[in-house]
Amino acid sequence: MLDIADIRKYLPHRYPFLLVDRVVELNLGESIVAYKNLSINEPFFDGHFPDKPVFPGVLLVEAMAQAAGILGFKSQEKTPADGSIYYFVGADNLRFKRPCVPGDRVMLRAKILGDRRGIWKFEVSSDVDGELAASATILCADRKA
Repeated sequence: MLDIADIRKYLPHRYPFLLVDRVVELNLGESIVAYKNLSINEPFFDGHFPDKPVFPGVLLVEAMAQAAGILGFKSQEKTPADGSIYYFVGADNLRFKRPCVPGDRVMLRAKILGDRRGIWKFEVSSDVDGELAASATILCADRKA
């Protein structure tokens, strides 16, 4: 539904911090499904348990937040070029259930729970082959860039 060129319009992040490769489902004002392909060539794998590389948990949370950011931007028909940016400002009930490793396709899911005065609340999760990797409730602040 959105390829990397489209994603770059809605996220200000760039390599190596752009963590969404493709959006496969988007229901404006409701939910998104996207994915991140993990390749052994990612720079963080060289230093994060190099003998048994694992996708850093903080980056998994960031990937879920980026998917939520795309959902928020698209739902409001805004882009960073319009002077708007989503800041990740909090996470509740964060749980990691399985490690993500090179070769995995990490599915990223986000659902809008609500927004109030520019603070958006999302239910996010990630999975690999249908097995839950992580989940949380996150908050993002929509602010002027």
